[in-house]
Amino acid sequence: MGRDDSSSDATTIARPRLEADTVPRAGFVLEVESGPDQGKELEIRADDPQRRLLGKGPACDLSLTDPSVSRRHAALELAESKLRVRDLGSTNGTFVGELEVVEALLTGGELLRIGGTRLRVRAALVPVPPASDAGAFGGVIGVSDAMRRLYPLCERLARADVPVVIEGETGTGKEQLAEALHAASGRAKRAFVVFDCTAVAPNLIESELFGHERGAFTGAARQHAGVFERAHGGTLLIDEIGDLPLPLQAKLLRAVERGEVTRVGGSQPLKVDVRVLAATRRDLDREVQLGRFRDDLFHRLAVARIELPPLRERHGDIPLLVQHFCLALGAPANAIPNELVRRWETQLFPGNVRELKNAVARRLALGDLADAEERPAPHALAHARVGRGDAISRVLSEGLPLAEARQRLVDEFDQRYVEHVLAEHEGNVTRAAAAAGVARRHLQRLKARFGGGEEPEE
Repeated sequence: MGRDDSSSDATTIARPRLEADTVPRAGFVLEVESGPDQGKELEIRADDPQRRLLGKGPACDLSLTDPSVSRRHAALELAESKLRVRDLGSTNGTFVGELEVVEALLTGGELLRIGGTRLRVRAALVPVPPASDAGAFGGVIGVSDAMRRLYPLCERLARADVPVVIEGETGTGKEQLAEALHAASGRAKRAFVVFDCTAVAPNLIESELFGHERGAFTGAARQHAGVFERAHGGTLLIDEIGDLPLPLQAKLLRAVERGEVTRVGGSQPLKVDVRVLAATRRDLDREVQLGRFRDDLFHRLAVARIELPPLRERHGDIPLLVQHFCLALGAPANAIPNELVRRWETQLFPGNVRELKNAVARRLALGDLADAEERPAPHALAHARVGRGDAISRVLSEGLPLAEARQRLVDEFDQRYVEHVLAEHEGNVTRAAAAAGVARRHLQRLKARFGGGEEPEE
């Protein structure tokens, strides 16, 4: 995924021939069998790339009135021919039959219980329109099924002029997708402005968003237009919106709803015509559940949602992306040896497309000297195709008692979460603890427990 800002246009790269999929695929229907909303249904189509939400919240796809159901109780998504259900930290849990689950794969026929509501899961064949045969959407490149399913949605949303939340792991290309949506929209000839919530000091975010008047605070020597004003008539991407402080979320909601901003130190509202796109690496459903992101702001922004898949789920895209990055960096499309490209296809690339681009640049710069850095761990191939339910499957296969199995999964999650949040904040425990919403001492204990440091003194 990269910008087509040179002679390396994506159309110059050889792509495999794509066959249109016109055969009905397996989808699912959830029907409320008992509870206050008996008779309600939710269809999950095979061509729908988005997660679907169950809960009481207004942004849920199946909104329930059962008071024992959480606002965002569970998420559903297709996993090949199965339906993955994942509990979102609900108060009363998610059950398949009599078994409480954190995550499970369903095939149809199961009884799903959330709170006091029971839902029957039915498999159903639903017609699927032909998948896009395009290999790119603007600067977003990929021919994998995971990407081809997104292109028709992107094309529709580009024309719709509604707010969109773009979700995905670090390095999946969220900013490139936002720019592509802008370029294909009716606002393409106007400004595309990016505001990164993580790149501005917290005490300056309000001024950068909404502007300030001269003398509004110490150092405000002149009037300053915020990003809403600079994006007037065009598109504003608020990057990493999940990191926006709660007090400013209320002011952002007002700006989006009313189409007006008031500069810091000012009293006169200014009308702005801006399409707002928001990007985040965080799970906003979870952030809302934990009270770290306003439900009303999420509901206002998530008129539409696009979830960019990680590179490990984009089977077949790595060779195409390697060719594209070679051309973009001024090298021949085949500058990277095929053997190395095949090796890269077995790697996890936790930094996703950004990490792959850096690997290409390093190889082009260092040649064979980069080989030692490129060799994957022996288990890389085994882990490259691991799905999110793999840890559960592995623990279940060991035949452990329920309490012990649950603890094993909790321990594994805690360890991986601590490693992830520390990596996100370059090992800084204080910042990582703040991002995780826990006390620094608690995070330090977890870090020590999993071999990452000493136990803090009491």
